Amino acid sequence: MKSSAQVVVIGGGVVGASVLYHLTELGWTDVVLVERKELTAGSTWHAAGGMHTLNGDPNVAKLQQYTVGLYREIEQRSGQNCSIHMPGGLMLAGDRERMDWLRMAQARGRYLGMDMEIISAAEAKRMFPLLEEQYFIGALFDRAEGHVDPTGVTRAYAGCARQAGAEICQRTWVSDLRQRPDGTWDVITDAGEIHAEHIVNAGGLWAREVGRMIGLELPVLAMEHMYMITQDMDEVAEYNAATGHELPMGLDFDGEIYIRQEGGGMLLGTYERACVPWSPRETPWTFDQQLLAPDLDRIAPSLEIAFKHYPALAGVGIRKVINGPFTFAPDGNPLVGPVPGVRNCWVACAVMAGLSQGGGVGLALARWMVDGDPGEDIWAMDVARFGNWASLAYTNAKVRESYSRRFRITFPNEELPAGRPLHTTPVYDRLTAHNAVWGASFGLEHPLWFQRPGEEPREDVTFRRSNAYPAVAEECTTVRERIGLTECSNFAKYRVTGAGSAGWLQRLFTNRLPRVGRINLTAALDPNGHIVGEFSVARVGTDDFFLFGSQIAEAHHSRWFLGHLADGVRFDVLGLSLVGLSLAGPGARDVLQSVTGASLATEDYPFMTFRRIDVGMIPAYVGRMTYTGDLGYEIWVAPEYQRALFDLLWQAGQPYGIGLFGFRALMSLRMEKMFGTWAREYRPIYTPVEARMHRSLKLDHDFIGRAAVEAELARGPARTLGYFAITPDPAEPADVVGDEPIWHGGAVVGWVTSGAYAHYSRRSLAFGYVPSELAVPGAMFEVEIIGQRRPARLLPEPVLDPAGHRMRV
Repeated sequence: MKSSAQVVVIGGGVVGASVLYHLTELGWTDVVLVERKELTAGSTWHAAGGMHTLNGDPNVAKLQQYTVGLYREIEQRSGQNCSIHMPGGLMLAGDRERMDWLRMAQARGRYLGMDMEIISAAEAKRMFPLLEEQYFIGALFDRAEGHVDPTGVTRAYAGCARQAGAEICQRTWVSDLRQRPDGTWDVITDAGEIHAEHIVNAGGLWAREVGRMIGLELPVLAMEHMYMITQDMDEVAEYNAATGHELPMGLDFDGEIYIRQEGGGMLLGTYERACVPWSPRETPWTFDQQLLAPDLDRIAPSLEIAFKHYPALAGVGIRKVINGPFTFAPDGNPLVGPVPGVRNCWVACAVMAGLSQGGGVGLALARWMVDGDPGEDIWAMDVARFGNWASLAYTNAKVRESYSRRFRITFPNEELPAGRPLHTTPVYDRLTAHNAVWGASFGLEHPLWFQRPGEEPREDVTFRRSNAYPAVAEECTTVRERIGLTECSNFAKYRVTGAGSAGWLQRLFTNRLPRVGRINLTAALDPNGHIVGEFSVARVGTDDFFLFGSQIAEAHHSRWFLGHLADGVRFDVLGLSLVGLSLAGPGARDVLQSVTGASLATEDYPFMTFRRIDVGMIPAYVGRMTYTGDLGYEIWVAPEYQRALFDLLWQAGQPYGIGLFGFRALMSLRMEKMFGTWAREYRPIYTPVEARMHRSLKLDHDFIGRAAVEAELARGPARTLGYFAITPDPAEPADVVGDEPIWHGGAVVGWVTSGAYAHYSRRSLAFGYVPSELAVPGAMFEVEIIGQRRPARLLPEPVLDPAGHRMRV
């Protein structure tokens, strides 16, 4: 075993082997993989081996496409048989909602180049004769589904990596990790020590234990998972003889099961609702290529449906039952990337769909390590999407929920209840008393909308317009015509202080810094000119700044700022040590002026002012801006003052017709004003030129990514963010939710990033990226919404107050 290496990968499952292989592909060949037992000895060896390209997040789906397409190459290069079977797959729907979901999935796949087809139940029966047609109304057929041998794939990755110079140490147990002052690592094993520049935790079932070696508690939990393999079946043999190929794979929503051919029989697995975590506090080091005791009673409800939907299974014997553990993160997606706050420490774990995602995870992480950028938009997999609120108990609750819903539809307006409420602000009870319907983001509860008095604060889940529609419309009218009050604590808040802070921030930001007492908007870029983040910058002193950004990206952005930190600069994450309320609407100035002695007249307190003033008896920072595009103020206070602030503003607003509004209304209002948002319009795959962030681009100073921006400005962007007015189906109106394909001239040319119904302007609106040569004001497109292509006109300006008079008055 080497005594030093550039990278040590800990864990020899399919993910660890993929990371090792991809590092060597990118030229890092001084790499070592350390495995406690044998390759595949954790969860990989007993996996069912299924693979598919479809995923709810199109960016993850792209990586799954890459994974599936990689297997032939590594099989050929390594000489290791991966047992690749590509019979295609059927997603079977038994009701209208599931068919709607399949139509939306097919649409998302269009702009990724996926070859998927909606078929009838009769066609599905012809392709998969074992199913009982009466229980289904249709299906989605994907030609790029199949299954592989997990052990063969892992060995193929390992073989290719060895050919490139990587070393693999099996039966070598990592017992400790120690970081040196220079950021490098000593990896302590029972066979000696390895000094490494970087370490990768690909520990799988032991990822938590590896993390704990450095004081890190990863939000990972292993679940028991069962599948069974039947005896050989005559029906299978007859189908194979008649068609010359094996049965396609099947995913049955109602039964929450997956089914495929295995040899001459069938493999049937289930994600049962009565799920069971395995070893929830720590994974025993003594566990080694073992299976757990089968518990068919636990999956009996799913089996009953399976025997009804596929009657031939009821009369065949079971050859084998596999019950083995594998790991989940709280939302079911992998944990990938650099660990926030720890130098040269990377993770690639909780990849529960390892044979679908392992190749893409390995590629993204290797690119991130070698190039400083994952090369794709992998926000949905970034380890930084969770904060320290994702405790062991929270993870347990959310993983069980995620597992039990694996094959259930999550509607775009659905808020899942497990692990909630956990993180709340001081006015949570006040807003609950006003009948708030709650959502959660980055662990924090925030009001989505307010149900009318006396009615249950609950939203009906749907792909179309819900029971929230009339209430949200009223909230929008309240803001536009009178005065609205909402909580704005669900921003990420940071404070930057210390000598040299101004110079440091100026080198990071595309816009010039505001003057003291002012706010402006800016972007931060990577060296290639892609958007790292979008922020409001408020300056309260020469070297004293507040930054406001997207809350869901708090750990993500903190990692970036701290990675660039300069000597003498202090960067603090404020979290809920600073909370806020926002007033918006024509009456906002009158209400706030009635409770403060500071003059709020426009000549004294113009648009984009940010100052420390007293509101009643409450010390506050008040910024004159809101995301609604109306006259408004964001009022920031310490948490001990928030309840008093709410009561004060609510009482002061009564003569002016004040009302509460929530996140849904805010999204409607921002669409009217053509305001983009982080994680939708602004993501790491877009540039500020593409995103039309020109007002935040000032080329009078040097900043990270400036050269790339100048080059793009000179040649013109290949794609442009468009703003569309959509004509919904009048019979069943539905608005975009994001990721719908945009059509032009009979072809898919782009995709929707976000949208909403703009209640005050009575327009269905959307943002989306299209080729720049097509982005002509007034041009007609189509947006595919739940299987229907609806007319969409490209608009040149906001549908409400394009000159911005309302917020500057």
